[in-house]
Amino acid sequence: MVIKPKVRGFICTNAHPVGCAVSVQEQVEYVKQQGELSNKPKNVLVIGCSTGYGLASRITSAFGAGAKTLGICFEKPPTERKTGTAGWYNTAAFHQQAEQAGLYAKTINGDAFSHPIKDQTIEMIKLDMGKIDLVIYSLASPRRTDPDTGEAYVSTLKPVGEPVVSKTFDTSKKIVHEISLESANQDEIDNTIKVMGGEDWELWIKRLSEAGVLAENCVTSSYTYIGKELTQPIYGHATIGKAKEDLDRASASLNKGYASIGLKAYVTSLKAVVTQASSAIPVMPLYISLMYQVMKDESCHEGVIEQIYGLFNTLLLEENPKLDDTKRLRMDGVETNDYIQGKIKAIWPSVTTENFDELGDYNGYNQDFLKLFGFAFDNVDYDQDVDQQVSW
Repeated sequence: MVIKPKVRGFICTNAHPVGCAVSVQEQVEYVKQQGELSNKPKNVLVIGCSTGYGLASRITSAFGAGAKTLGICFEKPPTERKTGTAGWYNTAAFHQQAEQAGLYAKTINGDAFSHPIKDQTIEMIKLDMGKIDLVIYSLASPRRTDPDTGEAYVSTLKPVGEPVVSKTFDTSKKIVHEISLESANQDEIDNTIKVMGGEDWELWIKRLSEAGVLAENCVTSSYTYIGKELTQPIYGHATIGKAKEDLDRASASLNKGYASIGLKAYVTSLKAVVTQASSAIPVMPLYISLMYQVMKDESCHEGVIEQIYGLFNTLLLEENPKLDDTKRLRMDGVETNDYIQGKIKAIWPSVTTENFDELGDYNGYNQDFLKLFGFAFDNVDYDQDVDQQVSW
């Protein structure tokens, strides 16, 4: 099968197995070049392990610490006529890299919100790993089914309070335009909290603790993005912002509830990058394009693997890491400092469709977007026939 990208709006409906393998290999090589982590976890569970920051966390754990890793994801395998998802191919590539390095790596494919997947995870930990000393929670699902009631919840990307008028870049029409975002009602706020808040993170820790598979002084972190003034209408004073407040609540609750085993639970705020999730959020394609340009001009841009390796090596696994006023770990300090934000805000009012290519780095944004699905790698021949039937 010759595989070319099929992009519809803010999603790509196919993926390239060879390109995804190159993406994973590049991240593995980066971690190897940095050397071993200063503090090394032994047994790591990554919930949401197949793309973005979750995948980078698994790669960093394995190749920066030699850790055993168990990953949870929900990905579609390839068929005779269709490619698998990017996450499927990423996971296959990770397994291949881990096997070559002699590292333990297993993955459970299914709904991480469900009880059966939690049960299966616990059994595998007991069988192969003993106790987990690091739990990364990096799910980015738009919907969640409550495992007890069976009720399905869908998240919403809306402001809270007053409607918001802002602007964004339409990646389909290739235009900068004004958007009007209607405010969310209470049901939409509550549903978003159920999907993106801290409830499932708490359920995972509860089940793992009750099963006796959490090590003493285990560390757990849920990843988030906070942003600053330009993204506040959609990230802060918004349904997502309410869900993020619930993550902070869950973090405090976990630290208090599992103090007897020395559990440390952190919400970690990471830099804005192009992910399958961020591509769908209004305002973000424009903001990220401008931010990329500014940070590259200032030689301080970082991608996913750089952020995660830095997090693991300087904050997450430290005995007393530096926290912000809300007890979060912060890896977004360079992006959100006044200097960088000032430069982005200076550009924001004047950016138009006509000058966007000059003021922003949409090419970099688009390249990163395509690379999420295994495309746009210079060392991959996309005219070559490849076997999409990859397993792991």
